[in-house]
Amino acid sequence: MSSGIPGVEDSCISAFQELKSEREINTVIYRLGDNLETVILDFKGNLTHDELLESLPAAEPRLVVYDLVFATSDGSRRQMIVMISWCPEATEIKQRMVHSSSYDTLRNMLDGVQVYVQATELSDVEYDALVFRAS
Repeated sequence: MSSGIPGVEDSCISAFQELKSEREINTVIYRLGDNLETVILDFKGNLTHDELLESLPAAEPRLVVYDLVFATSDGSRRQMIVMISWCPEATEIKQRMVHSSSYDTLRNMLDGVQVYVQATELSDVEYDALVFRAS
């Protein structure tokens, strides 16, 4: 795409719809295609929070939609859909730029996300940090 705004594969949207409506999966991870022109589905399934952290590469961006389940201060159970823009410091500049526009594009396409997090290091997406952002 010459516009600099990457396209989004249909599988990306359908995976999000599956997470949002059926709640049988809790994690969808997207990445840029090798040509940096398309957002593609990287993973769809169930991950513990620790597995999610382990899945984030040290030098490549990812977009993550995660079904966060937590208890509020009064003990009630809450569930929120969180979208994470993972762009670590070691990401190459061209990938960083395309990732940023991908995030904006996907954010506008995914209706139902309740919390948005931009993360550059793992501490930004630790469980407690996400719960704090969602509360």
